[in-house]
Formats: sequence, C-alpha cells, structure tokens
Amino acid sequence: MAKNFYETTRIKKERIIRVIRVICGEKTEDFMTKEEFRKRKVTGPDGEEFEVDPMKDYFSEDKPRVHSPRGKIIEKFMNWARGESLWILGYGTGCGAIEMRPLMTPRFDAYRYGIQWRPTPRQSNVFMIAGYLSVKTLKRVIRSYEQMQGPKYVVALGSCTINGGMYWDSYNTINRLDYYLPVDVYIAGCMPRPESLLAGFEKLKEMIKEGKCEGQNEYAENFDCYKKNQKQIIKDWDMPDYNW
Repeated sequence: MAKNFYETTRIKKERIIRVIRVICGEKTEDFMTKEEFRKRKVTGPDGEEFEVDPMKDYFSEDKPRVHSPRGKIIEKFMNWARGESLWILGYGTGCGAIEMRPLMTPRFDAYRYGIQWRPTPRQSNVFMIAGYLSVKTLKRVIRSYEQMQGPKYVVALGSCTINGGMYWDSYNTINRLDYYLPVDVYIAGCMPRPESLLAGFEKLKEMIKEGKCEGQNEYAENFDCYKKNQKQIIKDWDMPDYNW
C-alpha cells in the first residue's frame, strides 16, 4: 500500500508540473500520457524495486452490477426523492451547452424544480449530452459516466445525438448516442430552447418516479456489447474497461 501511495504521489506531482507549464505557455504532452498507463518497475524510497501496473493498481477491474429494487414501498419513496433531486454534471459536450446556461438564471430558474449543476461526476446523477459528440469527446464522456454515482441518468440534447444531425456524415462525430451509452430521455431540436429542456427534465422526473429509468442496469446487463461498440469507434483505447 505504501509503495502504491508513493508512486501515485509522484505521478500527481508530475501532472501538476505539466499543468503549470501549460498555464505558463510552454508546449508539453497530454496531461494523461499513455506512458503512465503502462506496466513498469519503480524504486521506492527504501531502495526496493517493485512493479506497478496502473490498470490494476489505480482502477477497479470489477464490472458494473445490476441493482435490484429494495422493496415496493421503499423504492417508490426513493424514486420520488431521486426525481426531485437532479444533479447535472456540468459538462458541455457540444453546441447545446449554451442552452443550459439560461436555466440557471432567474427567468427559467431550474433550481425551483430541484435541478442543479455539479462540477464532478462523483457529485452528479444526470449526464447531459448537449449536441454533437466527437469521438475524442466520447472517450471522456464514457469515463465520466462510469464514475458517476448510481442510479444515474442520461439526457440527450439535440438532433445530433439521435441521428447525427448536420454532422451525420462527419468522420469524427458519432451518429447515435444509444450505441455507446444508455439514453433515458431525448430532447429533439437544433438546438432546443430552455423551455424544451425544462419539459425534458419534467419527463425524466416522471419516468424516475415510475421506476422506468433503468439505464444504469441496462448498461450493466449489456456491458460487453456497449464496450465492443465503444472500442470499435475509439481507436486509441488506453484506459480500463470500467472506470468507476
């Protein structure tokens, strides 16, 4: 445990140094290099040499599990609470992200519906895919989705998530989001107005309270199928199969 702690601390320090260099205008490699994922031997503070495998030491190899209801009455109450507390991951994946900003203003005031934005996946239970999604961004979206707490829900915003929209024949964007992640609610439009987003959230809340939003369990049941689709389009797959 101590050895892994020292190695993790060293990697964190290297990342901080790279961030500082980028802020100062220096050219540097990507923050998370492929070299950091490779199995290697390192020397601890006591001079002892040991092997580090980041894929196994820093990530869990367990696949997602299907979660069963805890009882009719309890689950009904919990679904009501979940529906009245939607915490959205503040991740602007495409042009539709601009439509989410007005929801935080007094004119639309999404907070009165129990909707608010959170900065990290660990604090969120709703993932908004706002507009087009490039292959490069999809890689980060998958990682963020798998790190979110459960139960979690996906709301797809705009035509691009349904059929590719105006980018349907683009070489670097995906056409259908549900090939790679389970989608609970689609909000059509290019782009849908804030009123449409509120209507979509109300539909999501209704489905949650009825116990119909089982995207997380669907992802767990069909994990191998989803992962196969993800790896077919993401050619430089250099992360664990499950990133929770």
